[in-house]
Amino acid sequence: MRVRMATTLMAALYFLTGAAWAQEGAQLPPPGPATEASIPQAEAPPGAAPLTRADLEAWLDGYLPYAMQVGGIAGAVVVVVKDGEVLLKKGYGYSDVAARKPVDPDLTLFRPGSISKLFTWTAVMQQVEQGKLDLDADVNQYLDFEIPPRDGQPVTLRHIMTHTAGFEEQLKGLMGEVGQPVAGFEERLKDWVPTRIFAPGTTPAYSNYATALAGYIVQRVSGVPFDDYIEQHIFQPLGMQHSSFRQPLPESLEPLMSKGYEVAWGEPKPFEIVGVSPAGSLSASGADMAKFMIAHLQKGAYGSARILQESTAEQMHTTALTILPHVHRMLLGFYEQNQNGHRALGHGGDTNWFHSDLHLFVDDGVGMYLSLNSGGVGPASHSIRSALFEQFANRYLPGPTLDGKVEETTAAEHARMIAGVYDNSRRVESSFFSLLGLMGPIKVYVNPDHTIGVSLADSLGGGPVKWREVEPFVWRDVNGTTLLSAQVANGEVVRFSFDGLSPFMMFDRTPASRSPTWLVPALVLALISLLLTSLAWPVSALARKHYGVPYDLSGEDAKAHRWIRIAATASVAVCIAWAATISLMMSDLSMLSESSDPWVWLMQLLSLVVFIGGAVLGVWNAWTVVRSARKWYAKLWAVVLAVSLLVLLWVALAFHLIAFDVNY
Repeated sequence: MRVRMATTLMAALYFLTGAAWAQEGAQLPPPGPATEASIPQAEAPPGAAPLTRADLEAWLDGYLPYAMQVGGIAGAVVVVVKDGEVLLKKGYGYSDVAARKPVDPDLTLFRPGSISKLFTWTAVMQQVEQGKLDLDADVNQYLDFEIPPRDGQPVTLRHIMTHTAGFEEQLKGLMGEVGQPVAGFEERLKDWVPTRIFAPGTTPAYSNYATALAGYIVQRVSGVPFDDYIEQHIFQPLGMQHSSFRQPLPESLEPLMSKGYEVAWGEPKPFEIVGVSPAGSLSASGADMAKFMIAHLQKGAYGSARILQESTAEQMHTTALTILPHVHRMLLGFYEQNQNGHRALGHGGDTNWFHSDLHLFVDDGVGMYLSLNSGGVGPASHSIRSALFEQFANRYLPGPTLDGKVEETTAAEHARMIAGVYDNSRRVESSFFSLLGLMGPIKVYVNPDHTIGVSLADSLGGGPVKWREVEPFVWRDVNGTTLLSAQVANGEVVRFSFDGLSPFMMFDRTPASRSPTWLVPALVLALISLLLTSLAWPVSALARKHYGVPYDLSGEDAKAHRWIRIAATASVAVCIAWAATISLMMSDLSMLSESSDPWVWLMQLLSLVVFIGGAVLGVWNAWTVVRSARKWYAKLWAVVLAVSLLVLLWVALAFHLIAFDVNY
């Protein structure tokens, strides 16, 4: 299964997540024989293929080169480890298309994005082992600035490692490029603490800020700069000589760095600078990532070296936070990826141009790492990764899946109960970027056969996923193995999530006051009415001039008529400017920086004047026209305009277009 974003704007919000988010586009064939269906089957194959180098290489060679060509991917690296050894490491395609430089699994560096977090979490647990950190202590005791409490409760490292600290999303300073000024992550952390929108420990909400905070805590308690710490305590013991968190890269590693591409035939992109570096700045070769996987599969040991005590590694791999039954859960830094009854954990990662997944089948001693250096056509980078993981598990690690059935009447009732509009727990709430939720609402709908669908979930075949209830309030993809689970309170479904996202994202009912069910139609109608009024201004003037018709309003009526047209035109213009601003900033993440502050300030000032002033003028115009001798339709239109301007004011206030803050 893959997940698509409702809009391109929302897609950018999930940068550095490692979650299964992608846009609609060309679909790719799955690995394996050409006769296999493009959607994973619900029942795993009865027997496993031998996981040998020969079988695995033949299988991969039959899939990846073709999938990359179809998907527009320039290069890839794949590493599979088994029983403490590298089973296969192989590069596909090019690290530099123009130079025809092939990917070298031993030397070529890729950017694994949020997989970097696993190194940060490992560093945290090293400090826990030494008694310098307590997972359940208030993190403020390790900081030189304050994280305010929420509902009287502090943030702990356990909350941070399970993404339940409650922070809203932070976008500003997320990404830049070499040559652009980017503040250090320490400065970024202190400059603005994102609002905590959930009580700690209650709601998974993925946070790059929180991960960077953990990296800063490691830096402070160890007395060693974060980059140095990772090199000394993880890279060196594991012999990871071709890895670095440093930005830009050390001179010795720069020639080894793969180019990043939007599509294989496009121009190479500049080296990316991650503002919250402990959350995603790693550059590493495939061979080095194999060493890290082996260390975790062997409970902290790699050869004679040890980066974690066995009990600590087990604690990371087994301490699960259960929010909803059956679906994947967050562990301590890792998240569950269980497949076919096999326990699996791992992480994914995405920068603008690099897209990666790391999977560990901890009970089977098997690990797999895949990284691509291009986004490709449509959802290609995600489709390749998802299909490879699912079909790898089906081929080499088959097993049972959850199955069951509920009565049709019960299925129909439960489907009706879960249907509706939901908020993503990982969201921006206190700034103008909260509009993203209004632009791309998450909807659960009921199909005629009492299965349900989710607006942002598509199958690998491109069609919507259909979920059939297999236990009360637990649904399974009818053509796959992924599960969706819901929480019920007072006879109503209040939240849900599904495999792939459930460890770090929940979907909660949208409050009626800002539900897109009524607000989007109201906003659209308001903008149409104001736009028609704006267009009527020059059109009516030209018509009067052409036909020699005199202007027939005077006094207060004429003044109100003139001002309401000014208010309508200004309101529409500001709305268009906001839409363009958000679209540009999300299409170019380097604009999510202080360089955009003057423009954001200007937009907020214009919003204050135009939306408040427009609402006042709208009410005054309606009062004036209704009391006048004008025709009934003129009076009705004046009321429509007043309501329209009040709707715009409500949206501006509810979604923080009127504000005095450039943090987001």
